[in-house]
This record gives sequence, structure tokens and C-alpha cells, in this order.
Amino acid sequence: MPVTVATPVAREVRDWDEYVGRFEAIQDAEVRPRATGQIERVLFTDGQRVGQGEPLFIIDPRPYRAALANARAQAQRAQATLANARSVAQRTEKLLAVNAVSREEYEQQVADVRTAEADLAAARAGIETAELNLSFTTVRSPIAGRVSNRRVSRGNFVAEGETVLTRVVSVDPIWFTFDGAESFYLKYRRQDQAGVRGSSRDTANPIEIQLADESGFNWRGRMDFVDNAIDPNSGTIRAHAVIQNPDGFLTPGMFGRARLVGSGSYRALLIPDAAIVTDQTRKFVWVVGADNKVAQRPIETGPPADGLRVVREGLTPRDRVVIEGITALQPGAPVQPKPGRIQLKPGSGSPASNPIAVPPAAEAEAAN
Repeated sequence: MPVTVATPVAREVRDWDEYVGRFEAIQDAEVRPRATGQIERVLFTDGQRVGQGEPLFIIDPRPYRAALANARAQAQRAQATLANARSVAQRTEKLLAVNAVSREEYEQQVADVRTAEADLAAARAGIETAELNLSFTTVRSPIAGRVSNRRVSRGNFVAEGETVLTRVVSVDPIWFTFDGAESFYLKYRRQDQAGVRGSSRDTANPIEIQLADESGFNWRGRMDFVDNAIDPNSGTIRAHAVIQNPDGFLTPGMFGRARLVGSGSYRALLIPDAAIVTDQTRKFVWVVGADNKVAQRPIETGPPADGLRVVREGLTPRDRVVIEGITALQPGAPVQPKPGRIQLKPGSGSPASNPIAVPPAAEAEAAN
């Protein structure tokens, strides 16, 4: 029986663990006024992107302008009082020099100067407070992001710190938040202790994400956070990754599937899934021996990589594996092997593998 045979492809691979999660805004701000009054203008369109500090609402500023004018008048009055107190104190000091007034009267004049100076400082602080309150009549976005719809319109009366005006969420970058099982957490900690894979608490491990309508993992980011405790009710630990989102396509609340690098790099042999036979208890491949007879070879498989399947145990790089014509084979049956080649499939949606690094000649000789 004619069959096509090929040797496994040797590559550097890494395991990837899959999770389910949702996108979440890094910053989420509920906009409330810091001034009380009537809404005079709304300066944004519902749902638009806004920059940090961009004006969103104008509250009637006239009462606050009047308060500022009053504070400035009070400061001018305090300034005049201080000037007069200093003049009186200077005259009293001259009279004291010729014993024309008592020291008690002079000290009272000096105390009046100090009181006037304190009144002027309080008046100037009142101006700063009034200016600050006037600036609060322009409600600005506290963060850069996308604004929700307006919760009030022109003519509505709003109260300081109480009325919700709108909500702004950041969109770039964005978090992908998920929960990981305790077993995965323990595996990662063991790998970190062994120096195989750094913990995501300290290492920006790569993560790839697939959206609900996508066939591949097209979004890439880096791990940014792992929580400090495991939830005793669910046995999971919370984590999130940072994803760049310059065009704002990813939206908070959106669902996604993620795969996180779950091991360090290791050498593995790759074969197509079509060459693997599965029965109730095991997986095996057909291998052609030197006598051109086929035999079953039990194998232990791993994750996919570049459209092929990782074989952890059971094969050697020189084994001739049957990749076509396996349907009617029997153990010990003679075959006519036709040389073939196993091709990588980089666009298949499975994680990528890397070529095995060959050491320089000097290192290879030293190793031998």
C-alpha cells in the first residue's frame, strides 16, 4: 500500500493557557458639578471622544462673578485699612520718641497694623476662593476618553457634588480583565521559582485576545496586574492585561477569549493532526520502519502550534511518520513509502513557534 511519510518538524514552542474575560476601562469617571446653579450650555455631543480638561457644561456664572467682585472689593477695603493703620502707627512712633504718647497707645497702633495685615490676607484668600468657584462653573472632563450621554440639559438646576452630569471612560489603552483558576496560579508560581517563566506580577507576559466575531487571536497585549488574594468562594484570582486601542474599537464591557503564555520555551516535534489516530484510551501514529513495515507508536500530544500538533513524547526527529494513507493500515503491514514534507501553517490561528536556535560553531565544539 502506498503511503506518504515525513519526519516531524523540530521547533521551539511555548504552551498557552486560555481564559474568558471582558474589556474594562482603565479610568471611569462620573462627572458631577463642583458649583451649584442652572445649566447654561452643553458643549459636547453624546458619545464623542473628549480630551482631559475639555469643557463639557457651563453653569450660570453670574452669581459667582458677583461673589468675585465682592471679594475684590473686600480686599481693596482691607488694603485701605492697612495703609491707614500703618500711617497712624508711624505718627504714633514719632510722638513716642518725644514722650507725647504712652507706650500702651503705641503698642495698640502696632496691633491694629497686624490685624489689618491679617484682614488683607483673608481678603486675598477670599479672592482666590471666588476665582476657583467661578472656574468651577465650567465643568471639564477629568480624563481623556469617550463621554456618555448628557444626564441634564440646558435649564436644569444642578447641585454641587450631587447631580450626575455624565460619565467619561478612557478607551486607549484598555484593560482585559479575567479570572484564573488556582491550579494555573500554582503552576505559574512554580515556573517562576524555577526560572522558567516570570510571574505576571513582575513580568509583562504576552497575551493574545480573540473577539466574539473573530476566528483568530488578533489583539495583543501585556500582563499588567495579578490580584493579591484568591477568592475563597470561586477559587480564582483576578488579573488583567493592557491592550493598546488607538482607534477606540475595543469597548468596555466587550467579551473576549484570551490565551496567555503558560510556559517557557522548549523544543518539541510537530506533526499534523490528520496523522494522529485516537482510540478510547490512547493516541498513536503510524511509523514506517527500516523494513518498510508500519507500526503503531503511542504518543503524548500537547497544544497546537503553527497549525500543527505538539508531540511531547513518543517520537524522535528521525521517525518516518505516515501523514497520508493511514485509513487502512494494519500493524506489520508492508507499505510503499513516498517521501513527503510537513509544512507549517502560520495563518491558522494557533500560537506561533520559532526555529530552534543553532549555537555558534565554537560553542558547538566546546559542547562536544
